[in-house]
Amino acid sequence: MPRFSPRALITACLLLLALSVLILSQAGYLRPVEGLALRPLAALQGAIAPRLAALRDLASSPGDVATLRGRNAELEAEVARLQQEVITLREQAAEVDTLAALLNFARGAPQNRYVASRVIGSDTSPFLRALWIDAGTDDGLARGMPVVNQAGLVGRIIEVYPSASRLALITDPEEAVNVRLQDSRADGVTSAQPNGELRIDLIDQDAEVVPGELVLTSGLGGNYPAQIPVGQVISVRRRDFEVFQQAVITPSVDFEDLEILLVVTSFAPLTTQPEP
Repeated sequence: MPRFSPRALITACLLLLALSVLILSQAGYLRPVEGLALRPLAALQGAIAPRLAALRDLASSPGDVATLRGRNAELEAEVARLQQEVITLREQAAEVDTLAALLNFARGAPQNRYVASRVIGSDTSPFLRALWIDAGTDDGLARGMPVVNQAGLVGRIIEVYPSASRLALITDPEEAVNVRLQDSRADGVTSAQPNGELRIDLIDQDAEVVPGELVLTSGLGGNYPAQIPVGQVISVRRRDFEVFQQAVITPSVDFEDLEILLVVTSFAPLTTQPEP
């Protein structure tokens, strides 16, 4: 009889055992045993998998953070650009509205000629109320010319240079405007107070002035054209022992929101201060 070495015998037994296990597995007899064997392996894999994923995320996080930071910077730049576009569009829309209102005002007095100008500065003195505009003698401006906007009378030119002019507002205490109250037809003269209040003095005592009455330039004195809105009466002070009554008005113009103005170049004042 042939003799087999122990190693060859063990190998043959293992092959026979493996073949038997394979046949039993294919036949389905080992499924209960496989389930018991896989249960601890599945639990071990479930515990290890999240930790491996965390290690993988940690290894890749520096690149992800850099990418997110770059994307965030791009988004912030885009937001800033869009915000600037919104601001620009709003400014353009506001300017269009202002120009349209000025055009409507100018159409109401077609006999006049106007030069449009922008406000470029204001006097810092608390005792003077004046503005600087970006038009001057090169644009046909001269001292004494009235300045208006879509709401009414703003003031008049008091200094003029080739490319800029200075105008005194009607709220300046040194300025006075001859006015007429639309309903009562009473005449008077504006008097600006240091506290900003605008009054009408020298109103005839017999005139029936009431709050809400519109105040217009009268054209008397020759310093302003007639029929320009100046303001509206808000209160009346009338005393029997005084010769004249007095009214307080709110100006038609918002002097805190002046951007584009019209200079009435076709109006020549009858009296102006002499040139320096």
